Amino acid sequence: MTKARRRSYGVKGAPYAFLLPATVLFALFFALPIGYALWLSLHKVQVSGLGLGAGARKEVWAGLGNYTDALTDSELLSGALRVVGYGAIVIPVMLGLALLFALMLDTDRVRLAPFTRLAIFLPYAIPGVVAALLWGFLYLPDVSPFYFILDKLGMPQPDLLDGGPLYIALSNIAVWGGTGFNMIVIYTSLRAIPAEVYEAAKLDGATPLQVALRIKIPMVAPSLVLTFFFSIIATLQVFSEPTTLKPLTNSVSTTWSPLMKVYQDAFGKGDIYSAAAEAALIAVVTLLLSFGFLRAANSRNKQEEAR
Repeated sequence: MTKARRRSYGVKGAPYAFLLPATVLFALFFALPIGYALWLSLHKVQVSGLGLGAGARKEVWAGLGNYTDALTDSELLSGALRVVGYGAIVIPVMLGLALLFALMLDTDRVRLAPFTRLAIFLPYAIPGVVAALLWGFLYLPDVSPFYFILDKLGMPQPDLLDGGPLYIALSNIAVWGGTGFNMIVIYTSLRAIPAEVYEAAKLDGATPLQVALRIKIPMVAPSLVLTFFFSIIATLQVFSEPTTLKPLTNSVSTTWSPLMKVYQDAFGKGDIYSAAAEAALIAVVTLLLSFGFLRAANSRNKQEEAR
């Protein structure tokens, strides 16, 4: 083989050599665990007799039995309904605040813009468990400084860790932590809008409010779609907030959210087969909702472009 041919093979194989480490890592830490989880979801443990002795417990094929049990599990369905209610509060409030802050930071009159951006974004940098612990401290009537102030003022002291207010308490943690990230995404899109567009609007006599409603918000619609997409995924996978607050209240059960149900079945009951089926169902629902939303958004964009 000539040197020119060896060099040609080396040049052609270079891209594959660069892709090899990422491919190996993807296979080991993403594709292989998913495949193993799907394999587990199609099996179960069969117990013979009292379950004692060698061979008394063996793994057998279950088919879709675990999936059928998961779909008819009242605890999993109840957890899904709770997450829907939780998401109905979190997503609109979080994205509304993110859009409002981004629009405010994009105005010419804002002062200390770098500090303000950092202050809004900083809660996102705090780990979710730490944030839940901090807010849990503020929610407890016996130790919260807010309850002490309300008591001194003679005002009512609502219990945010019981009943309906629990949804507000959990949603507040998610909104506090996620608004900054979404704000940065929207604000970056606002800064990419050409200045000539604003100048033309000013020449036409548009007020700042009209510019925001008729120019800025429509032009950052793709960013809003992206943040809404991320918010749906984060809402369906809520786990750390209710798990962290669980020791502080009896209103949060071990199966409050679908992921908590998966965790309880896998590590509380030791039934990794049912947990794998439940995790697969959660992944499928997340995929279907995300795909449906993105398809609807793309269809709407195409209709607007056609006009």
